[in-house]
Amino acid sequence: MNIAQTKQIDIVDFLKAIGCFPTRETACAAWFRAPYREDMTPSFKVNKNRNIWYDFGLARSGDIIDLGILIYHTNDISRVLKLIENATPGVPVKARTFLPSSEERNEILRNIQIGALTSVALKSYLASRGIDMEIGIRECWEIHYTCRGRAYFAIGFPNIAGGYEMRSPYYKGCIAPKDISVTNTTKTTLACCLFEGFMDFLSYLTLVKQGKLPPPCRQPDLIVLNSVNNLSKALSRLKAYKKIYCFLDNDDAGRKAVDLLREMNTATVYNVMEAFPYYKDVNDLLRDKKRMP
Repeated sequence: MNIAQTKQIDIVDFLKAIGCFPTRETACAAWFRAPYREDMTPSFKVNKNRNIWYDFGLARSGDIIDLGILIYHTNDISRVLKLIENATPGVPVKARTFLPSSEERNEILRNIQIGALTSVALKSYLASRGIDMEIGIRECWEIHYTCRGRAYFAIGFPNIAGGYEMRSPYYKGCIAPKDISVTNTTKTTLACCLFEGFMDFLSYLTLVKQGKLPPPCRQPDLIVLNSVNNLSKALSRLKAYKKIYCFLDNDDAGRKAVDLLREMNTATVYNVMEAFPYYKDVNDLLRDKKRMP
């Protein structure tokens, strides 16, 4: 079974075949406990219409192959394909046409307006995350939009493809296309700092400004993945550097991303967050929010 054929296997059917059953299921979606980590409250959602999944606990998403990589603990795609095939002998493989459901059409963002960050509520949200306000206003935008006929607003962070990551106290999403974000401090630098999300990026800048975290080198470029799943989009750009300083999350996904960079890149790759084992990410480090050992 090849990649294209494997992607046609229904994720819900695959999960049921390996003994993972939904805690809640509708015509459009199914909720599970994440099958590859401890998950006390179901935070793993499958979009049945598009045959993709989203893990709200890890802020990670993908197709059935991405899921197989996590379940079977291997980046060997050939092995993942074989294991999925072996697990689903009775599951039919059929062509899919992904048409947005009425529920998904209602989620489309409309009337998008982008401007300077001035909202008191959004500034308060940044302050609650410990972000220096001057940095937040300089690096972020304010986005107003409508969804299902109602007006909303959020903090926006631009990427290199013209899309935006969006955050508010009640919302986490993006305006497509989703891609990485890059801040070039100089055209001649041979080092970069790599972040998982833009809140970590803002936290790093705040820590540096406060003198609590010295920059690892002079004037590094700053790259934000906007999801660890975007690492593949950054690989060609990362090859230009001799030193890569990773500020990724202190979890399995972050450590695997660092390992992958070391395998695929000739640069010297540093896992900076290893020095802060009691903090999940850079924002927790900024807020001194330690997790239990």
